[in-house]
Amino acid sequence: MLPTILVIDDSAVARELILDALRQADLEATLLSAPGGREALQLLDREPIDLVLCDLEMPGIDGLALLDRIGASERWREIPVIILTGHETCEEKIRGLERGACDYVTKPFHAGELVARVKVQLKIKSLQDRLRESNRRLEQLSRTDPLTGLANRRHFLEHLEETWDARRGPATPLALIMLDIDHFKRINDSYGHQAGDEVLCRVGTLLQEGCGGGTAARYGGEEFAVVLPGATLEQALQLAETLRTEVAALTFAPPLAALRLTASLGVAALPHPGVDTLNQLIREADDALYRAKHAGRNRVEAARP
Repeated sequence: MLPTILVIDDSAVARELILDALRQADLEATLLSAPGGREALQLLDREPIDLVLCDLEMPGIDGLALLDRIGASERWREIPVIILTGHETCEEKIRGLERGACDYVTKPFHAGELVARVKVQLKIKSLQDRLRESNRRLEQLSRTDPLTGLANRRHFLEHLEETWDARRGPATPLALIMLDIDHFKRINDSYGHQAGDEVLCRVGTLLQEGCGGGTAARYGGEEFAVVLPGATLEQALQLAETLRTEVAALTFAPPLAALRLTASLGVAALPHPGVDTLNQLIREADDALYRAKHAGRNRVEAARP
């Protein structure tokens, strides 16, 4: 995708001189122009702008006011701005740079200098965009289980802690479901780890699509968790039973065609007389899951009052 450059100047002659210089430089870029700050803001709102060249002295919204608007916007603050000024004094240039401009060009400008500065800023913007995207992907990887695409344990516990802290009081409902795939080791032993991975992915997708507005995570191994802000114990038990039924209804292609998958689930919810901390809530859900396993599996158990 070509970068987009926005040229802002109240002088039609100046705008055309700048645009001509950029065209003659054979820049691979889309060129847009605006006669003032108001029109520029409309273009910024509609178009993905990569670089702004802006005159400082304009009627209405001048260059400094426009710099303030760009810097105050989360969408626009990363857009580099080259200011154009007819003043030779350092004070005017410093004012622009202090308000967020990344460079300046003095008018009348030399076309070669203007183009060189534009190329530098476009290169910097491209590198910064790539770095931000890489950081975004790294952040996503750090929060996501690579096999199932669900939240990983670390991110889930962080989210659970934030949800706990966001409650309006101890009586605010909050539920936690723990799910464990029954006899998962047998699946790996009988069909191999690739087949086991497929089972984990299918269960992960089921939870992602059916967690009822909550957040699902792979808690570890074949164990999953779902946090349900605002859900009562009864509501969480209903959802857990639905999830248990849906897991049991999963079908697989060969070599897993004969597999009859089941899962055990433990549910804990607030308010609960024995739960004052987040760790206690997790322990109650874990204990309920343990009882489901030892009561024959393929069942839902609730935390004891």
